[in-house]
Amino acid sequence: MQRLEGRVMLVTGAIGGIGRALCKRFANEGARVVVNCLPSDLGEAEKFAAELDAPVLVFAADVSSFAEVSAMVAATVERFGRLDVAVNNAGIEIRAPFLDATEDDWRKVLGVNLDAAFFLCQAAARQMVKQGGGGRLINISSVHEDIPFEGFTSYCVSKGGMRMLARNLAVELAPHCITVNNIAPGAIATPINQAVLDDPQEQKNALSEIPLGRFGRPNEVASVAVFLASEEASYVTGSTYFVDGGMTHQVTRY
Repeated sequence: MQRLEGRVMLVTGAIGGIGRALCKRFANEGARVVVNCLPSDLGEAEKFAAELDAPVLVFAADVSSFAEVSAMVAATVERFGRLDVAVNNAGIEIRAPFLDATEDDWRKVLGVNLDAAFFLCQAAARQMVKQGGGGRLINISSVHEDIPFEGFTSYCVSKGGMRMLARNLAVELAPHCITVNNIAPGAIATPINQAVLDDPQEQKNALSEIPLGRFGRPNEVASVAVFLASEEASYVTGSTYFVDGGMTHQVTRY
């Protein structure tokens, strides 16, 4: 039996490396999938959605806007009648030494990574409470919710905030049987890490910090998400699952 049969899953940032893997795995496990993208990526998202063997809704929205996130949740319910799992996957990073970082850079990263997570968790949880039966909130965080990363203060702060967001919401939403968990990827072979993958020395440096000695695969992140979205994880909440090849236990640069 498919583990997510009939469930309605919403994934933000769905056409990135991890986002695509999430949508594919959810579809393969029998879910109905909402594919979120930026308006500028709508054509690519529709092409990707056509490849999924599942009922799909494509919704373009800027997730740093509460109004647009709320509209996306409303459209999900209008199309599928409910929302069972919401996955905050959209994320960006901007490299800048702390002394040179701009206000715009700070607000953009916090808006996409942390504000958006709060907005979707709230809009989704309100719907889950209304429909009854509980639900699942899953945040794709980062090892940098714990590990410092020079030149990426805004990114680390956003992921650290996501860590406490999940823990706090896990307590507040438990009476409604809504679980809240984070998945914290390490170095995953996705477009965001392409520059490192293409540079032999940078790749060597990165691999030296990973006990398993390789980059992770997007599907390995998606596997944990399937578990957290399934009945097998019904007693799991307020936790972060690191998918990092052991990186958090062997970081030598800091």
